[in-house]
Amino acid sequence: MDDIDQKLIGLLRQDARMSIADLAHKLKVSRGTINNRLRKLEDSQVIVGYTIKLRPDTEPETIRAWMGVLVEGNTTRQVIASLLGEPSVCALHDTNGRWDLLAEIEAPSMKALSNALERIRLISGIRSTETNIHLASYR
Repeated sequence: MDDIDQKLIGLLRQDARMSIADLAHKLKVSRGTINNRLRKLEDSQVIVGYTIKLRPDTEPETIRAWMGVLVEGNTTRQVIASLLGEPSVCALHDTNGRWDLLAEIEAPSMKALSNALERIRLISGIRSTETNIHLASYR
């Protein structure tokens, strides 16, 4: 990925609904260039989907959790790709310390959270996990 790809991804992180024309204008390239780059990023699974972000208070019943993930050997890239494809993972972070990755998870119920945790634990390359449920925020 070059500088244009990085800027393109940055713009899409701000607004995944931004039009091809607006992206091209902001990056000072043609619409064809944007189309080609998006297709290549999607085909190579750099971009694995598009989503929306909601204010936390708009979904008061949503269960939120953080999962520390310990990866086996040299499988980090495969584990990351699998976790990014898991619908309950709303964000994924590389970290240091006890855990290799930190996944932010959202689920509509405890049963859905349990199912998501079970799916995640079955991902090849994950050695162990630890999940903490978000109870409250103070700020």
